[in-house]
Amino acid sequence: MFSGNNLIKRDQAIVITMKKEPLSNHHNNQPPSVIGHRGVAGYAPENTIASIKKAYELKIRWVELDVKLSRDGIPILFHDNRLERTTNGCGKIAHQDLLNLQHLDAGSWFKPEYKHTTIPTLRCALSALKFYEIGANLELKPSPGEESKTGTIVGKVIKKAWPSELPPPIISSFSSLALQAYAAEAPSAQNALLNLAVPRNWREQLDRLNIMTLHCQSQRLRQNRAKDILNSGYTLRCFTVNRADRAVQLLNWGVHGIISDYPDRITKRLSKNNIDAPS
Repeated sequence: MFSGNNLIKRDQAIVITMKKEPLSNHHNNQPPSVIGHRGVAGYAPENTIASIKKAYELKIRWVELDVKLSRDGIPILFHDNRLERTTNGCGKIAHQDLLNLQHLDAGSWFKPEYKHTTIPTLRCALSALKFYEIGANLELKPSPGEESKTGTIVGKVIKKAWPSELPPPIISSFSSLALQAYAAEAPSAQNALLNLAVPRNWREQLDRLNIMTLHCQSQRLRQNRAKDILNSGYTLRCFTVNRADRAVQLLNWGVHGIISDYPDRITKRLSKNNIDAPS
């Protein structure tokens, strides 16, 4: 029987033994205009090492990943509060220890070739990001009632284990409590508040958290609201943008970045149109 610590070491060993080709202009200290969503969720099981590896193969320089806690307080990559959609398990994540979670198949739901893909720990993901030289937007996805606990524990891990070779991560969340708890552990100028639709009091919310970045759902953003945010000196990114024409439109408005399941399609279109994010 593996202990939780042994499982973490095993997963880190898997990352270390993975092969990669030499990188060429693959890493930049600033977040690019296009960020992969949950790794690259259109091509590989979301929030897995396979999805980070696929981002590297597609020459995607940054990815967004979701982080929540197992019952025993270990940060893992996972989006939902329940297991059913993306694993062969059932029940709530918050009711499962890491040992149980890492015996689940987190890949077959996507494609048979990803059978036996596991739920990675955050530390394992950091090893993969370092190996592939990929920056990250880590979204805090606390289970209900674990907002502050999630921010605190993830903050401690990032402060101790974030690879110095990589640019500082963007830390985002829908939860103000999680962001505040994270900031208390690991102060950062890159934190971002998430909203589906931009609220009328968006400036008040950001100022209260001492945050200069807002991430919102693309479908609900209108040009006049984007202009208001950008003209006020804030950073604005949009999710989840899978249509190249919408990405072009948003960047032409001045939006700083987009998050996509198919980031390679977007970057190809932007390269063709000679478009990049505003400085």
